[in-house]
Amino acid sequence: MQDKHLYEYAVIRIVPQVEREEFVNVGVVLYCRQKKFLKALYHIDRDRLTAFSPVLDIDDVSCYLQSFEKICAGGKLAGPIGEFAVAERFRWLTATRSTVVQSSKVHPGFCSDPETTLTLLYQQLVL
Repeated sequence: MQDKHLYEYAVIRIVPQVEREEFVNVGVVLYCRQKKFLKALYHIDRDRLTAFSPVLDIDDVSCYLQSFEKICAGGKLAGPIGEFAVAERFRWLTATRSTVVQSSKVHPGFCSDPETTLTLLYQQLVL
């Protein structure tokens, strides 16, 4: 099992009315320590989100999701959190929140290629 690496992932969700706890899956964030891999994939289906919540500001949601990408990439463009170590950035992104953009609980698995696994999870859980 030396070619398999432990990874962790969470589903990124849009929760328009936090008090109702209804959500739409829009993305996945995956972290693999051995590969120093942290990346998020997301898709904004404007028609679906508008049907789900007509008052939701899709442009704001898009900005929030772009922040996920920046934080995953790290560096100064991601602000102070972008300077954290990869594991700390993943933990920050997946921390429990009561905001419009939330993540699921973290789930583990084993993979050979984190990029391929992220794409597969994204296709299964979002598209």
